[in-house]
Amino acid sequence: MLTVAKLAKRCGVSRTTILHYEKEGVLLPALRTSNGYRWYGDREVERLQQIKAYRSYGLPLRTISSLLSHSELHAELLKRHFYELEGEITRLRRQQEGIVALLNDPNLIGGKGVTKKRWVEIMTAAGFSEEDMTKWHQTFETLEPEEHQKFLVSLGIGAEEIAKIRAL
Repeated sequence: MLTVAKLAKRCGVSRTTILHYEKEGVLLPALRTSNGYRWYGDREVERLQQIKAYRSYGLPLRTISSLLSHSELHAELLKRHFYELEGEITRLRRQQEGIVALLNDPNLIGGKGVTKKRWVEIMTAAGFSEEDMTKWHQTFETLEPEEHQKFLVSLGIGAEEIAKIRAL
C-alpha cells in the first residue's frame, strides 16, 4: 500500500493532483484510516496510470470518469473527443494559413498602411472566425505582450481599443 506522497512519486504526478482527482471522484483511496491517512493499492496505481493516459489525450476529467465507470461508452466518448480535436486542428491550420499569407505579402511585412480593417479582412479571408481572432490575440498577448502592443499600434488602433483587445 502507498501513501499519497509515495503514489504521487511513483506515478510522476503531484500530491495536489491526486487529491484533486479524489475530490472529483475519479481516484479514491483503497483505504482511509481513522487518522485520515489515505492508502492506495495496485488497483489505484493502475487507475491513476489510465487517468494520466487519458489526460495526455486532452480528455477532461468528466469524460475520464465516464470512461472508467462505463466501459461500454469507451468508443463513443473517444470518437467524440477525436472529432473535437479534429475541429481544433482545422481551426489552427486556418490560422497558420493566415500567417503564411501575411508572410508571403511583402506589403504587409514591415510595410505601411495595413489598417485594422484590412487586417480583419485578411484574417477573415484566411478562415478566422471572431472566436479564432480573439484566441489569436490572447495567444499573442500571452507570448509576446510588448510585440502585441506594437502590432496593435501599427494597425492604427487607438489606446482605449488596444486596452480592450489586450484585456481579452
